[in-house]
Amino acid sequence: MRGISSFERSVMESAADAPMLAQTEKWAAVNSGSRNLPGLAAMAAMLADAFAGLPGAMSLVDPAPVKTVRPDGRLAMVAHGSHLRLSVRPEAPVQILLTGHMDTVFPADHGFQALRWIDPATLNGPGVADMKGGLAVMLAALRALETAPNARRLGYDVIINSDEEVGSPSSAALFRQVATGKIAAFTYEPALPDGTLAGARAGSGNFAVIVTGRSAHAGRNPQDGRNALLAAADLALRLKAASGGGFSCNPSRIEGGGPNNVVPDHAVLHVNFRPKTPADEQAADELLKDAMARVAQEHEVTLHRHGGFGRPPKPMDARAEALFGFVRQCGADLGLSIAWRDTGGVCDGNNIAACGVPVVDTMGVRGGNIHSDLEYLVVDSLAERAQLSALALLRMAEGRFTKGMKA
Repeated sequence: MRGISSFERSVMESAADAPMLAQTEKWAAVNSGSRNLPGLAAMAAMLADAFAGLPGAMSLVDPAPVKTVRPDGRLAMVAHGSHLRLSVRPEAPVQILLTGHMDTVFPADHGFQALRWIDPATLNGPGVADMKGGLAVMLAALRALETAPNARRLGYDVIINSDEEVGSPSSAALFRQVATGKIAAFTYEPALPDGTLAGARAGSGNFAVIVTGRSAHAGRNPQDGRNALLAAADLALRLKAASGGGFSCNPSRIEGGGPNNVVPDHAVLHVNFRPKTPADEQAADELLKDAMARVAQEHEVTLHRHGGFGRPPKPMDARAEALFGFVRQCGADLGLSIAWRDTGGVCDGNNIAACGVPVVDTMGVRGGNIHSDLEYLVVDSLAERAQLSALALLRMAEGRFTKGMKA
């Protein structure tokens, strides 16, 4: 640990000694799929108990109301779990934000529910990397920070939301509110297996296009019908064909149709866009509008879209580069090589960056195969990443990042 003072070393040791593996195993044993409200409630209670050892005010924040498009085209409310918020020293001169999510992509009826040791260094299980291991790392780093006298100079908010894996629709407003005034943010998504961080991220937009046609008998008078399913398929093909370059397009699902002898008068197309820049986001939006207008005219149907770009693109601007450089130096002093690369994946880091706050959003464990039943955690990375966060937080408390920002 070159460049680490004896005082910093004691804080690092405190972070590494935390019971992170036991916590990860305990939390990963609870199914907290994004739609499993009882599981999310149980997870929130466990996290509240674990984070209660930190100073500050803790609360469970009600989710904002969210509407979704049902297969029949009607809008309906969709329920989400509560979000955990901890606010520590809001009066401190340096203010940062730390975020994570308690939900996973695995619903209660999914076959992937159990933990399994792949080898003595690798744990397989739902959410062990994404991101219950990351939550354990965050907690260990914060507890270690609180052992330092300089901790009083650092204030922080912790947000652990329940809906990240479905785009954070009920927590986006909470992030905007809490991010205000922060000099930086850390989010505990997993790093790549070799420790590489995510740099710039594409944005993401999810849309449901409701298509209304006209039913008719498929044999007696099909010419009187207006096939909504065909129009939805045409729209999907147009969008896919026109994407590329600055944004990708993924038509993911078409709902609708009925008996073979009826021209379908209803369909819903679900589609996702991934723009690299704000200009690309605008281009994708214009493409969708233009393609919908053309399909409506040519198929003589009506179309209505629901949804939007919930995750703005996250570029690597000067402030982000300064924060990444700060984290890289902390890693170097710990003997870690910290690199980053651009990715098409999205997370809450996108929304935080859109608030003007620089963010490193892969401060969690090293792991891989996330969102599959092969998801794994590199166990040694628990202590490694807790020490990295603890050192970065301690140096922020000492004003070393703000000095770099001013320079």
